Amino acid sequence: MHGTPHIVSDVMTHTVAAVGRGAAFKEIVRTMQERKVSALPVIEGAGRVVGVVSEADLLLKEEFRDSDPDRATQLRRLPDLAKAGAMTAEELMTSPALTTRPDATLAQAARTMAHAKVKRLPVVDASGLLQGIVSRADLLKVFLRDDEEIAEEVRREVVSYLFPPPESAVRVAVRDGVVTLRGRIRDASLVPVAARLVRAVEGVVDVDFEPEGQPAARTSNDSPSGDSKSPA
Repeated sequence: MHGTPHIVSDVMTHTVAAVGRGAAFKEIVRTMQERKVSALPVIEGAGRVVGVVSEADLLLKEEFRDSDPDRATQLRRLPDLAKAGAMTAEELMTSPALTTRPDATLAQAARTMAHAKVKRLPVVDASGLLQGIVSRADLLKVFLRDDEEIAEEVRREVVSYLFPPPESAVRVAVRDGVVTLRGRIRDASLVPVAARLVRAVEGVVDVDFEPEGQPAARTSNDSPSGDSKSPA
């Protein structure tokens, strides 16, 4: 029912800085500084992604520079200690790399980032070749979508299906991503359904209902079933 959702290739950065397995520590730092990025894909061959090296990986060298960790710390942070002594991207990188595909939806990429607690993902094709990179900031671009564009999609994809005239008469307004549905709603049981569908429209921040003759009713995400106080 909904229009085609935005996918990773719509928002990703196509020109990507990357390093090879043998890149030296200082080369990695210099590339990050010059390109103003906090992580770099590590590639081999024709551009196959084999890992990712981040600022956090590099900072371990500084963290352990003057420290003499006890045995318990050494055992607990053995991988970190190994990276503290690393000299090349191959020794520093996290491998295998966590990646996403160009045709993944923004929601899928966001879930991957959230679960892994990472700020960006290399984008690879079916062969694992680097196509771009997508960041948290890229995923948030959907919220810059024009209000009228959102309103038109809500009218077309939600209201026309759930609240067709003449049984219902629902108007759609959007301001700063917040969708307001105003008018006569014949079947109040459809309100929570409409709330879920409207929130699924990309760029929507929240949704309010203003049933005819009643005050506005916000269907908060905290409510398990939405607001169903609208009169029949």
